[in-house]
Amino acid sequence: MKGRKDWTLVKVEDIIPVNKGMAVFLQAGKKLFVIQVDMGMGIAMGLSLMGKKHDRPLTHDLMGSLMLGFGIEMTHCVIVDMREETYHARLNLLQKNELGKKMVELDARPSDCLVLSIMLEKPIYILPELLEVLEDVRPLYEELKRPRKDEQD
Repeated sequence: MKGRKDWTLVKVEDIIPVNKGMAVFLQAGKKLFVIQVDMGMGIAMGLSLMGKKHDRPLTHDLMGSLMLGFGIEMTHCVIVDMREETYHARLNLLQKNELGKKMVELDARPSDCLVLSIMLEKPIYILPELLEVLEDVRPLYEELKRPRKDEQD
């Protein structure tokens, strides 16, 4: 899947703890959508967004080090589908060496793609046909961000 001009750039808007993990709110164009991730992935994303590292390398730190060691660059990721409430993404890698260059596209969990994209400062995209069918969750986001009455006292 080579880069297309009609892909929509995605920005991580916020990460909020919810019942069974973390809700990652993503802004794409005028629409806000959400991806649910487990607590560990949410923490890894949060650390990367703040430019902090864990005391010991997390899995994504190890992946980044492996890519660096083998001369592999992550170019971007694309959220490509949602089936049965599960998002699907593609991780795009480029390796250049004395033999030439090789591009590889891998099936990946969006949560892994998001962490790597944040950590390596690479773009995240979504296909416009997927974005079109996703619900805009801005009202839910605003409700979650609103201070509750018991917190104001």
